[in-house]
Amino acid sequence: MLEHFENRPGLYADLTFGAGGHSLALSNIPGAQVLSFDQDPDALKNGYQLIKDKKIDNITLVDSNFENFELHAEEFLKKHNSDGFIGALMDLGVSSHHFDEALRGFSFRHEAPLDMRMNPRSGKSVAEILNEFDEEDIANIIWEYGEEKLSRKIARVIAHERKTAPIETTTQLAELIRGCYPAAKRFGKIHPATKTFQALRIAVNRELDVLSDTLPRVASKLVMNGRFAVISFHSLEDRLAKIIFKDFESREELPLYKTSKKPILPSPREIFENSRSRSAKMRLLERIPYKREKNKYAHLANKE
Repeated sequence: MLEHFENRPGLYADLTFGAGGHSLALSNIPGAQVLSFDQDPDALKNGYQLIKDKKIDNITLVDSNFENFELHAEEFLKKHNSDGFIGALMDLGVSSHHFDEALRGFSFRHEAPLDMRMNPRSGKSVAEILNEFDEEDIANIIWEYGEEKLSRKIARVIAHERKTAPIETTTQLAELIRGCYPAAKRFGKIHPATKTFQALRIAVNRELDVLSDTLPRVASKLVMNGRFAVISFHSLEDRLAKIIFKDFESREELPLYKTSKKPILPSPREIFENSRSRSAKMRLLERIPYKREKNKYAHLANKE
């Protein structure tokens, strides 16, 4: 998917460093300087070591949630004497590392404390939410962020069970949720806890709120013909990006337009190399120096 940034020297922002794959790819573009963000201690530790081992001098990795994009972007742009970024990328959701690292509590496949914070140094854990929030608030979280039809029943069971003992582990919660489902649906291909775990992860990390606030800030820092890619893995993120990107097209002061009506999907090769990319959707914007008319060639005629 990064072929859309090839051969475009300049400054880049990778707002989700993760394992570093995208930042490294961007840093290989001749003339590129990359500002990368991550708030996860494990990702930061591995990232700093990766940059050191590979002797990479054109990636600046900062310890921060990308909601602080503006602060770090201003410093980075000033340092490089530039007005903006030629490219920006957000690869949303949870990385493979989060699912594979049992103790972080992102997966119901492992017995672990219910945490799910991408930055375990701040905010409430999932266990704290489940044991402290009102039943109605828990139900709203599960419905709004997980679109789980049994959200009310699941919240009711959680509220009842925590009276006896606090809900503290992934498997404990997963089994409570399984019991809320009809017997015929408890052992299907998709685990009954999937939507609830997604909802709690989104809530504890404020993922959609931060995304909604940050997208316009990143877009405003693009230079002319700069591109902004957002890769999402579930419908809520993609829907939000779609709505905000559509709003950009209607703004007179910020002429940004989608490069295609439909999201860009991974190639068969990308899916083969990384099976988890199968559900990825990328929406791509480009900042252009004219307002798009119904006739896509109107801007050329106006120049004559």
